[in-house]
Amino acid sequence: MNEATMPVLIGCGQITDKRPPEEGSTVIELMVEVARSAAADAGPGQSLLEAIDTVTALGLTVDSPESGSAAAGMIRNVPHAVCTALNIDPPEKCYSYSGGNTPQMLVNYYAEKIADGNASAVLLVGAEALNTMIGRLKKGLDLNAWTDDSGGEPTMLGKPRPAASDHETSYGMQTPSVTYPMFENALRAKYGLSLEQHRQKLGDLYERFNAVAANNPLSWFPTKRSSEEISTVSESNRYVGFPYTKFLNSVIQVNMGAALILTSVAKARELGVEEDRMVYLHGCADANDIWNVSERVNYHSSPAVRTMGEKAFAMAGKTIADMDFFDIYSCFPSAVQIACDELGLEHDDTRGLTVTGGLPYFGGPGNNYVMHSIATMMDVLRNKRGKFGLLNANGWFVTKHSMGIYSTVPLQGEWQREDPADYQQAILEQEHPPFTETPHGNASIEAYTVVHGREGVKRALIIGLLEDGTRFIAETPDDQHTLQWMMSREMIGATGTVTSGPEKNLFVPRQHVHLH
Repeated sequence: MNEATMPVLIGCGQITDKRPPEEGSTVIELMVEVARSAAADAGPGQSLLEAIDTVTALGLTVDSPESGSAAAGMIRNVPHAVCTALNIDPPEKCYSYSGGNTPQMLVNYYAEKIADGNASAVLLVGAEALNTMIGRLKKGLDLNAWTDDSGGEPTMLGKPRPAASDHETSYGMQTPSVTYPMFENALRAKYGLSLEQHRQKLGDLYERFNAVAANNPLSWFPTKRSSEEISTVSESNRYVGFPYTKFLNSVIQVNMGAALILTSVAKARELGVEEDRMVYLHGCADANDIWNVSERVNYHSSPAVRTMGEKAFAMAGKTIADMDFFDIYSCFPSAVQIACDELGLEHDDTRGLTVTGGLPYFGGPGNNYVMHSIATMMDVLRNKRGKFGLLNANGWFVTKHSMGIYSTVPLQGEWQREDPADYQQAILEQEHPPFTETPHGNASIEAYTVVHGREGVKRALIIGLLEDGTRFIAETPDDQHTLQWMMSREMIGATGTVTSGPEKNLFVPRQHVHLH
């Protein structure tokens, strides 16, 4: 091992702030606290922070164009604000674009920079305080402490790209709680389950996540819930997008922060970091699926996760059987099942699929959940020395993916990963159905959901196929009979007719005539 070019994680910090809105921290205060915690966790504390040459802050939810938030840009330069509060001035300060894959992607990116000698000590930090922010607004309290116009424009890391096409957005598909249930219904048909069998499967899957969250002191919702309670509609557990109830959805309105520090082994030793703090990245990979959901190969697989898994395991010289711990990205159950299927992992694997408790129960702090996931994995592996842990990260709609394989076992040889560009294009070139925005004729349903609001059922959304195999998006008639009927039977493969309209396409299921 060349210690000067061997990347290693040396510090992690996490916080969950459940104080009332009057007392809760701002996002910058949360980031500063976890940055200090990560430096203390590594051992050196302030002297480590002063040695940092790169600080990258995770994009805040309010700064994502998809959020449409009036709070966008309240903090003009997030990494500058963090560094000012920490009283440090590293030469490189960056701010990331949106994506749940980002924390792991950044670990992979900066590990490579350290291996190449282009970075020395890196702080990755992120937080969300949406619960406090919304609570303050509801109580008529000011957000003066939340605004910061200093530092000019931040240096942005990554490439901005809208979450969905304009056509998809016209159907609300830029919203995860609308799109992920469509994958879920496609999975149920693939698995050949009845509606009731599927409901039980979802409850059982997330009961296991919930049980971990219930025992995690950092969880936003540490309440223990049964499979039945999680998957059954009730007054406190309404449908959001059929078949997902509220308890199956990621929760973003939290106050949580997490930070990681990476260096080279040589730099860590120079700073006085002990061996028992060091966690190595044995394997990693990044890949995107075909960007627009309407152009995917299908709605129950991920060629990108499959490829990424192969690359990360090859780099680590390991297989799925060698892993002792997992944190499978769990914004919605379909993301978990697709990742497991592509990695060759059983949905009820006895090793467990999460170390945190998952986004619906541990908490889903915007783009920053995986920072918590990695920090938790570091702590688990430090306590179980010699074991291996795998986690995957997922951005948008099973769109952007990153993976890391970690252990306290030192790496042998040089740290070198395959350039993601070498395998990305083959994923994007996979054959997929042609798409039209103006469909007409006989058609069948490929994926669907029934969208609900607080007042009840609102609309049904389908992705369908014309008889010639061309794909389209449409809504169904929005009368209560149709919408209730679509939740009472398997609609994947159901036939009907579609017509294009000036604003939205309309798909009328053939069985619709039986309703009257």
